[in-house]
Amino acid sequence: MTVLAHRTTVPDPGDDLTRDALAVLQPGFEGTTAPAWLLRQVSEGLTSVGLFGRNITSPEQLAALTAQLRAERDDVLVAIDEEGGDVTRLEVRGGSSFPGNLALGAVDDVDLTRDVARELGRRLAECGVNLNWAPSADVNSNPDNPVIGVRSFGADTGLTARHTAAYVEGLQAAGVAACTKHFPGHGDTNVDSHHALPRIDVDLDTLAVRELVPFRAAIEAGTKAVMSAHILVPALDPTRPATLSPQILTGLLRKELGYDGLIVTDGMEMHAIAGTYGIERGSVLAIAAGADAICVGGGLADEGTVLRLRDALVAAVREGALPEERLAEAAARVRSLAEWTRQVRQGARSEGSRAPGIGLAAARRAVVVTGSPAAASPVNAPYVATLTPVANIAVGDETPWGVAGELAALIPGTESGVYPQGSAAADVLAAAGNRTVVAVVRDAHRHPWMTEALDALVAARPETIVVEMGLPRAEPRGALHIATHGAARVCGRAAAELIAGV
Repeated sequence: MTVLAHRTTVPDPGDDLTRDALAVLQPGFEGTTAPAWLLRQVSEGLTSVGLFGRNITSPEQLAALTAQLRAERDDVLVAIDEEGGDVTRLEVRGGSSFPGNLALGAVDDVDLTRDVARELGRRLAECGVNLNWAPSADVNSNPDNPVIGVRSFGADTGLTARHTAAYVEGLQAAGVAACTKHFPGHGDTNVDSHHALPRIDVDLDTLAVRELVPFRAAIEAGTKAVMSAHILVPALDPTRPATLSPQILTGLLRKELGYDGLIVTDGMEMHAIAGTYGIERGSVLAIAAGADAICVGGGLADEGTVLRLRDALVAAVREGALPEERLAEAAARVRSLAEWTRQVRQGARSEGSRAPGIGLAAARRAVVVTGSPAAASPVNAPYVATLTPVANIAVGDETPWGVAGELAALIPGTESGVYPQGSAAADVLAAAGNRTVVAVVRDAHRHPWMTEALDALVAARPETIVVEMGLPRAEPRGALHIATHGAARVCGRAAAELIAGV
């Protein structure tokens, strides 16, 4: 298929085809107020906008931003990637007030998961956000997965399914549309699709009883949207990743699973698509395959990108490469969800009372302790050594994590240091002096340098306290080992309370 590189005619922003092409885009932008170009495109047919951490400084500022957008279009979809836990945009500068999926799965109380999602949804709705690119329904069957990990409810299919459904129910009870991801399942990959094209080599039976079960549960729970994954699943389609595959989006998701809601792509500027197909051709192929909305804007966030994608879709229809009725159908689904959110907002639908402390309460319940907190309590102000891996793009490196700040608030005089890849135990011991060492790690099982440093620390200082804030796969170490099942701010607080004995 060829997409015209140069147009001989400029699309008329007032015609139905051009408006449909705009309607299927979910772009991002720079800044904490809506730029003039974005408001202009919203007035011309753009129906969705994606928000990222760069767009948010406070709930009040976010509410003003969404009000600015709705002054142009009352039913605009304002989307965000707010999973809670490690992936937060609402609290990108301070860390999330909600534990993530793995912590909720570790507690395994579906009522708690539903209540946490409802409270998160309530906060989003108060700020004018009405579409959340969450929850992750991926079964984390590969513990070395570099991009899912604590974003999954766990490695057990049944557990993941029931918590996915509860999360969808809670979020949508607050009037925020859920977008269950990453279809058909990103949990068994060992490659980050931000950088390359992952591949899942399992048979159809395995997919049916593992990857697809949580998505079936989400569909039964009424999820308003599903996000596709940029992964190659040869058992379903040997040539195209799920986002671009008619067999996966139309054949499997629509026809076999019976899903009729909105299908959203993962970010099209991710290398798995942009580096192989290009975002223009990839966007045309995605709509042709059955997707309804094109997510772009994590890295490309300007009017030029929106116009390029709009024009590529229009050109593809005019060339006969993309059926006009397919584009119209996709645009209609976007507008239908936008109308649902408008009606919900006008009805002020929000079930249940406020639960401001539920995130910390859930994080406390998720902690698993090995060893005796009393025996390991620091006899003086401790030294917190945070062994820091390179963050994946989905999580980002701008959100603080760890226990140093929380512990310093509870034990005056606490000191701390950050140790990047390649650091050794000797570096920590030299800085710690005679203080009790609190070693904070994230996915220690995936980082040999981290494991080596921990072993040496514990050998030299048996009283060392270890806090694992990622996937707790490694053997517990230290006089006290605390697994928080995530690195949200509230998870750090829960660990700090145990160390401080409060």
